[in-house]
Amino acid sequence: MYAFDGMYDAVIVGGGHNGLVAAAYLARAGRRVLVLERLDHLGGLAVSERVFPGVDARLSRYSYLVSLLPSRIVRDLGLRVELRRRRFASYTPLADGGLLVDNGDPGRTAASFAGVTGGAKDFEAWQRFYELTGHAARRVAPTLLEPLRDRAGLRRLVDDEEAWRDLFDRPIGEVVDERFADDRVRGVVLTDALIGTFADPADPGLLANRCLLYHVVGDGTGDWNVPVGGMGALTAGLADTARAAGAELRTGMEVVAIDPSGEVTFRDENGAEHAVNAKRVLANVPPAVLARLMGESPAPATPEGSQLKINMVLSRLPRLHDTSVRPDEAFGGTFHINEGRAQLATAYAEAAAGRVPALPPAEVYCHSLTDPSILGPELRSAGAHTLTLFGLYMPARLFRTGDPERARDEALRATLDSFDTVLAEPIEDCLLRTPDGAPCLEVKTPVDLENDAGLPGGHIFHRDLSWPYAEAPAETGRWGVETAHPRVLLCGAGARRGGGVSGIPGHNAARAVLDG
Repeated sequence: MYAFDGMYDAVIVGGGHNGLVAAAYLARAGRRVLVLERLDHLGGLAVSERVFPGVDARLSRYSYLVSLLPSRIVRDLGLRVELRRRRFASYTPLADGGLLVDNGDPGRTAASFAGVTGGAKDFEAWQRFYELTGHAARRVAPTLLEPLRDRAGLRRLVDDEEAWRDLFDRPIGEVVDERFADDRVRGVVLTDALIGTFADPADPGLLANRCLLYHVVGDGTGDWNVPVGGMGALTAGLADTARAAGAELRTGMEVVAIDPSGEVTFRDENGAEHAVNAKRVLANVPPAVLARLMGESPAPATPEGSQLKINMVLSRLPRLHDTSVRPDEAFGGTFHINEGRAQLATAYAEAAAGRVPALPPAEVYCHSLTDPSILGPELRSAGAHTLTLFGLYMPARLFRTGDPERARDEALRATLDSFDTVLAEPIEDCLLRTPDGAPCLEVKTPVDLENDAGLPGGHIFHRDLSWPYAEAPAETGRWGVETAHPRVLLCGAGARRGGGVSGIPGHNAARAVLDG
């Protein structure tokens, strides 16, 4: 039996991390809060799961690193979470050598740059570019938890015309081509502009620039950190904080309608229908889903995610052609696979024409090197590791026509073959096997995310990323979470200043309620 009596100050639709952040802030402020989650668990896509039967490895199955989460939210909520910085930023195989970016040894990084076409000049350009993005990050990051400035106001705050021009005004593809000589260095920079985004970095629409901003601005540093215990540890901490403050967190509750008056209708796990009323409804769902729940027509263009996520458990790390770098160093940061500037352009053109790229660009990350706690004792002692591969330029359209299963298999095969071209042995030879002999490998396409998690087009950001400033006069001074209905707010990734795992939309929706 369920009791949902009286008026709630806020009903939050969706128990992902942003909904939990909003619930924690509001409950700690004394508001009566109800969170309704469709799935049987909280956390949305920021979860840890034992994906492979009989294998004691808790994988961050969907989202996997943390950058945008502001330390201020962690402090405000007393959140108990450890985020570890990675020693190595990235490694890019180059024939028999490689480009290693070592956060702890600038001299080693400089020596590594000697192996690329631009050499010392590209290293100087690299340092200058990331000084520029670092300056912008330090200025922009605090504003993400404040009411929106207009474009001119944010430009004044950045107070660096070179940074503004190259990050906000010019296509990032042009900027990178101008600043760097080496094709592979250009590609390393550009991948941060393409994660989860189907865009040409030379497009004057600047979608790739917006994606880059959200990848370099995180908490004022741009660091991509490892959540100890996996992403599920982060959301478990948020749930505990919200619950301890008095928020009601209910799973297995599927919202089926939202009325502008604040009435929310939902079904419990037994199919029984309920309705509750709230002074404010906070929608931690994609804008297209909110439109459907409110009986409105969604925007004409359906969001389109663009990624291939492959989760693996390895019996050991693979060998490299480059003998100057150990596998634990190469995989300790972001490992780039066929992501040169020209390779990215070719893959984009192939995907735009409706074909799986022949040599898919991708990047790989090993959680267990930084945080072995996600592995059981036997796996740790045996030298096993997790591996997360994120493939670029795999838009949802590739998996919608013909045979989706065949398209998934084709994308998986092409991506693993692409990975093999930069290794000294096939990656499949390193896969751990489950007790029944199946390889520890799982693949997720955008259409899988649409089906599994209700993300339109499998878009991990809910829709294309927006600029972190007001783009219309009416938005200035507001929180970027408002909708056409005063009692209904967005609090998920589709809000302005949304994006990845950040808690920023949850904080801003809570502030809009508390300030209203």
